[in-house]
Amino acid sequence: MSQFLIQTSWCIPFYGLIGAILTLPWAMGLVRRTGPRPAAYINLLMTVLAFIHGTLLFRTTWNHLPINLTYNWLSAPDLNISFVLEISSVSVGAMELVAGLSLAAQLYALGYMEKDWAIARFYALLGFFEAAITGIALSDSLFLTYGLLEMLTLSTYLLVGFWYAQPLVVTAARDAFLTKRVGDVLLLMGVVALSALSGSLTFSDLEFWAETAQLQPLTATLLGLALIAGPVGKCAQFPLHLWLDEAMEGPNPASILRNSIVVSAGAYVLIKLQPVLALSPITDGVLIALGTATAIGASLVAIAQIDIKRAFSHTTSAYLGLVFIAVGLQQVDVALLLLLTHALAKALLFMSVGSIILTTSTQDMTEMGGLWSRMPATTTAFLVGANSMVGLLPFGMFWTVRRWVDGFWQVPGWLILILLLVNGLTALNLTRVFGLVFAGKPQPKTRRTPEVPWPMALPMVSMIVINLFVPLMLQQWQLLLSWSSPFGETSISNLNQLIHQAAVPLLLISGLIGAGIGGAIYLYGATEKPVRLPWKSVQELLAYDFYIDRLYGFTVVFLVSRISAISAWIDRYIIDGIVNIFGLATLGSGEGLKYSASGQSQFYVLTITLGVGFLVILMLWQF
Repeated sequence: MSQFLIQTSWCIPFYGLIGAILTLPWAMGLVRRTGPRPAAYINLLMTVLAFIHGTLLFRTTWNHLPINLTYNWLSAPDLNISFVLEISSVSVGAMELVAGLSLAAQLYALGYMEKDWAIARFYALLGFFEAAITGIALSDSLFLTYGLLEMLTLSTYLLVGFWYAQPLVVTAARDAFLTKRVGDVLLLMGVVALSALSGSLTFSDLEFWAETAQLQPLTATLLGLALIAGPVGKCAQFPLHLWLDEAMEGPNPASILRNSIVVSAGAYVLIKLQPVLALSPITDGVLIALGTATAIGASLVAIAQIDIKRAFSHTTSAYLGLVFIAVGLQQVDVALLLLLTHALAKALLFMSVGSIILTTSTQDMTEMGGLWSRMPATTTAFLVGANSMVGLLPFGMFWTVRRWVDGFWQVPGWLILILLLVNGLTALNLTRVFGLVFAGKPQPKTRRTPEVPWPMALPMVSMIVINLFVPLMLQQWQLLLSWSSPFGETSISNLNQLIHQAAVPLLLISGLIGAGIGGAIYLYGATEKPVRLPWKSVQELLAYDFYIDRLYGFTVVFLVSRISAISAWIDRYIIDGIVNIFGLATLGSGEGLKYSASGQSQFYVLTITLGVGFLVILMLWQF
């Protein structure tokens, strides 16, 4: 049985793809009499099968060595392209996380998208979405992973632009697609270069190659920068981070997956490439710099947003910035734990957000208030998700960050400051959202807000339970650290030991300070809400994301538009002009020759004779 599960593991990504294909008759309008509901049920059934298959496979692979399944695709001299799957507890666990969250999002969509006329098309896109991400989780081939990332980019474009009748949605889908394409093109260059340098595109082979590779510093740096460009775009990191904010124009069930596992897919690829990236210290430095800038900047921007989905999308970028820092510091285990705990917490938060949007028909937090007594399940989901996002006992993120700071003496001293700042700002933002949405007096749009129907409540309550049990799962997987021996057998100085002992209390205090400031402003009304900073320029600087979109408009967009305008002018007046001159010359000569064509053969013979004679004279004159 175990061997059968392993040998058939390749078909798990195809469950979602088969569901998407079977949904096409409803999505294309070929089947109308049954309504679009059967399409949703088909996709749900295929996702359930993928989840069950993945659960059995996870139990089989737990505490076993990784197994590679190789499928040759193209063999030629000096070229061998194979699709390789890695069956291990980590890859199967990642795949199971994708299948589980996809199942929860699809069930949630039954209630959220109930009255949408294009629900069949939405489920077809979700199946396509799921197939790409589960394939990335199992893939051990960089070539296959790149192809699946392209599938992911396409499905993101289609899901963001789902309501294509709205101009803002079309613009958001276009910007998201083009922004990701920038990173994907650079990643493709890195993949081609890495294939030529290493002779293999299998992650396990690349790890062994990186141990003995002797590359020039410039080559290693350029290779590393090209390889991280794709994950930078996928994970919405600076400077390719603006797309995630605009992608919130899509349906909320898709936003659940986008903010939990789609961004994690790019980081997962980055983690698997870490041995190659470590060849260049500059690449690791760039990862840390980008992660730091995004983590702090996005946390600041989030507290100035009044759109509830955008307030949380920026926190997604911030926490993925922490993952980039962990990879840059070569602490892959911490990066994986961050992805797990963040994905579960963020999925629950977006389920709560979707419930609020559905019942109030608005995303503007200034139009909300007083929902805690009217929507108890949604309020509970928000509170559990918010506590799971920050380093508070006994929730999962606390244990993840504690595992990170437990090795504090091995990392730069500024790391603890970044963690404390991001944790405090996130707690402030979450408390701010709670005060604006759930606390206070009801607004006109929140006076009649019943609780959501069971298709939305069931996955939301299930995610509440899962988030509460994250510490127990980590303990079962032996990923928690012991309180009794925090330093292990490592010998460290008294100063570092003191810093280490203070790190965990400071983490708790930072969260309490952030929640306290947010509570004082938005719960007890210590000042006007939403809070207005004394300096209007600073307020607008955060609200408009440091004006980065305008900066791009003045620099990159302006440069590209000018180059495009110059190219268009050259094409229109120079290239087309030369072509038009030849065309006019041909037309004129043809019009002139028609008057010399009498139809009598003796004139044609005379013309040929004169022409041949002229050529003979020309040849004799040359010699």
